[in-house]
Amino acid sequence: MKKTNLSLPSHLETINKDDKYKIILAEQELIQWIEKLKAKKIFSIYTKTNHSNYMLANLIGISFAIEEKIAMYIPFAHDYQDAPKQLNYKWVLSKLKPLLEDPTRSKVGYNLKYDLHILARYGIQLRGIQHDIMIASHILNSTSRKNDIVSLAVDFLEHQCQCISLEKIARKGKQQFKFNQITLEETLPYSAKYADIILQLHNKIFKKIEHDSELKLIYKNIEIPLIFILFKMERTGVLIDDALLNLHSYKISNRLQELEFKIYKITNNRFNINSTKQLQTILFESMNFPIIKKTPSGKPSTSEEVLQELALYYPLPKLILEYRNLTKLKSNYIEKLPKMINMNTGRIHTSYHQVMTTTGRLSSSDPNLQNIPIRNKLGRRIRKAFIAKDNYKILSVDYSQIELRIMAHLSGDKNLLNAFQQGKDIHIATAAEILSVNAKKISNEQRYRAKAINFGLIYGISAFGLAKQLNISQYEAQQYINRYFKRYSGIFLYMENLRKIAYKQGFVETLFKRRIYLPEIKSKNKIRQKAAERSAINAPIQGTAADIIKKAMLLVSEWIEFKANDNVELLMQVHDELVFEVHKSILETAKNKIQKLMESAAKLNIPLLTKAKYGDDWDQAH
Repeated sequence: MKKTNLSLPSHLETINKDDKYKIILAEQELIQWIEKLKAKKIFSIYTKTNHSNYMLANLIGISFAIEEKIAMYIPFAHDYQDAPKQLNYKWVLSKLKPLLEDPTRSKVGYNLKYDLHILARYGIQLRGIQHDIMIASHILNSTSRKNDIVSLAVDFLEHQCQCISLEKIARKGKQQFKFNQITLEETLPYSAKYADIILQLHNKIFKKIEHDSELKLIYKNIEIPLIFILFKMERTGVLIDDALLNLHSYKISNRLQELEFKIYKITNNRFNINSTKQLQTILFESMNFPIIKKTPSGKPSTSEEVLQELALYYPLPKLILEYRNLTKLKSNYIEKLPKMINMNTGRIHTSYHQVMTTTGRLSSSDPNLQNIPIRNKLGRRIRKAFIAKDNYKILSVDYSQIELRIMAHLSGDKNLLNAFQQGKDIHIATAAEILSVNAKKISNEQRYRAKAINFGLIYGISAFGLAKQLNISQYEAQQYINRYFKRYSGIFLYMENLRKIAYKQGFVETLFKRRIYLPEIKSKNKIRQKAAERSAINAPIQGTAADIIKKAMLLVSEWIEFKANDNVELLMQVHDELVFEVHKSILETAKNKIQKLMESAAKLNIPLLTKAKYGDDWDQAH
């Protein structure tokens, strides 16, 4: 390529002279900056793009910081009127590529998984990821409401920096500019400054993590390596049978029409079923149903919980519940999923989030895979649309009762440990214990109630909540709970101790010492304080399960990379389940190996067990 050395416009020359933030428009200046980057043990990187969707975004520019308050911005594609000529992005990236792909050059960023995607679109595999301040801040305090760069700067840097928000330079609403339309003069204090702030925040936040060896292990050995695993999963995506979803959409539309007809016939009124206000009028004025619960504003509640209770006595609420559920699934998944298929890959590409839950559980969006129903028929139909490519199968490997096993380990309760060690059906064993009945004589109804107690108590369920779930009296529910804790006294003592620990230190920990803060544990508001107590019981269990499946993902991904070649792809993580696309030739081998690896992710006092199944689609693999 012909060498060009572009001169800066006079107003930009002034900025570059007077400030330690530089705009790079000359090749020689970029080469000098690359040498400066090479000389540093660590530097920050911050990309600016034209889209939030990592599969569609294009680079507008890249910022780097080599020291606090020393940063630069390389613009590629600012195309506003009279914009100065910028360096050719292909040439720039060819010069940056060796540095960005060098695993010995440590990089720090904010949400580096996104940067991995963006650079991959340009043939660059970002290596040397050592720190991500978004994840680091979440490790320190997962209950913090905001962890965007500006909020983190306010929390950790206090008055040491004045942040310029994107809104300030791009405006908002109808007058909002795209980033490529913002002048370089306005862009520099934003783009270069953010790279600088990232480095400053790293110096502050990692110092706190480094002083806590247990948090450091979670950060360095689980969360940072997981970034690349999630990037690969997202980039691989999953195949969707859009024709099948379109067929489901047609069938659901017909069913919704049937439900509308039935609802209007019962009420003798045509109204907007999705309107809360109109539904309140119909249910509690026209139909004169009893008011079970009120909203904060004093209106009769039409929540799912209320409708479920009313459905025990009246047919209309049951129809409305079905209508709501079908409408929600139709709009959120059946109609939405086909529109999310990427034109280039033919797959959907979700986004996984490491910092959206207080317990460390992964979440996903666009689409939200965690919320696809499992047990009802419609949920299974949606899963049936997740298919394998030719000559491959979908393999699902799911931890078996992992939260109850964690409860047994953490509490050390002898009866629960013995039941698992002997391979008993845990819910039948629980029913037999609390009812003092021979296990062989336990009915399905008794097992169901024991299951509700087992899982309910993990989430701190009250007698009132259990009574509503099982449709029994509150007295009877309390008797069940009393008998449960009498037979499983180790669990009762563990829960009481957790409440005391939470109240004393303001946080609880997972098995791997991930910390979950409970800011409302001493709240004068009893409702909030009780909710914090329930979190104190559940968070260590749910958080430990999250840590275990993350460790499993790391183990399995290492095996895939070095042993399975292109025959196995990790596609999805949903709750306690990992979903793979596996070539038919190694199905049994892969299934057995993955189960073995997942079951070795943590050592408990009882074995971790998994269930595995494969098929042409996700539903068959369940």
